Amino acid sequence: MKDVLIIGGGVMGCGIALRLAQAGAKVTVLERSIPGAEASSAAGGILAPQMESEGPGPMLELCLRSRAMYPKLAEELRELTGIDIQYLPCGLLQAAFDEAALHRLEATVAWQKAQGLRAELMDGRSARALEPALSDRVLGAAHFPDDHQVDNRLLVRALSTAAARAGATFRTGYVRGLLTEGDRVLGVDVDGEPLHAGAVVIAAGSWTGLVHGSRIDPQKVRPARGQMVELQLRVPLFSRVLFGPAGYLVPRLDGRVLAGSTMELVGFEKQVTAGGLQGILTMAIALCPDLADAPVSSFWAGLRPYTDDHLPYLGEGPLKDLFLASGHFRNGILLAPITARVVSEAVLGQRTTVDLTPFRFDRPAR
Repeated sequence: MKDVLIIGGGVMGCGIALRLAQAGAKVTVLERSIPGAEASSAAGGILAPQMESEGPGPMLELCLRSRAMYPKLAEELRELTGIDIQYLPCGLLQAAFDEAALHRLEATVAWQKAQGLRAELMDGRSARALEPALSDRVLGAAHFPDDHQVDNRLLVRALSTAAARAGATFRTGYVRGLLTEGDRVLGVDVDGEPLHAGAVVIAAGSWTGLVHGSRIDPQKVRPARGQMVELQLRVPLFSRVLFGPAGYLVPRLDGRVLAGSTMELVGFEKQVTAGGLQGILTMAIALCPDLADAPVSSFWAGLRPYTDDHLPYLGEGPLKDLFLASGHFRNGILLAPITARVVSEAVLGQRTTVDLTPFRFDRPAR
């Protein structure tokens, strides 16, 4: 059984560490901060393969398979850690404010129903019957009852706790680069100290291409800033995730509403901006006018790992015994369960549950 070093302690790194440790591997997670400090904690926790899909294909199949794993994962993590990750099978409404948007939703619902997925096109009145707080300006909506949500911060806490209890070690430090010999990776340089291992997994999110010696072009995985706002309500106004043309609203059980998100290719600048906040709050009030009086409790920004073709990099990397789990962009939380499974299978030399060819690091550019 290989010793494995995992670079990155977000949901990907922690999930892979849990599965490898459960399989008997000696695992060390290398994280410069606390687990989940970056994109994993900054996300909205939406599990929406249908709403997010660009059409049928390997990515949709990967996302659907991962979504189906969440009920069992939530139960497993509760048993292992006592942490409830707040997996909620709440459904999602994607609203249209004009005829053009409504026609696009109609086409989306049509191809998804042809794929055997549950989806329904509603007029504005029917949509407001489901969610009365929805704006009167909404002409119609697509209802995706099987798109759900999870509390992503609780998720990464549960995954890191479960991994540690399964035997994984977490080490804080700065990864200077990989230790290599020819075309093989031998380990990692952490703060000048060499750590040797039989396999290395890079799950460093937006920083994946900056790992020295990995032979990964930094332009393959780039940071995409997403700004978020949290509103606090005394009584929840709606129960489903609401999407509009310019953003989304995620209702938590305790009355919080997460509103997001921008999509900005501005490098590693993680600050929150006045324009970003204005756009998010304008979107939130347009979708649900009653939010105009809601107190703003917090705001933040995260850097999501963006790829040009919107597909992640999974499995074998450019060097022997190097593996990748990065580039998940807007679907990181959604894809955490399936990524943990297939990457751990690849590390252990097993046949992967999913064909990883479409997600290889050297796939043709789109």
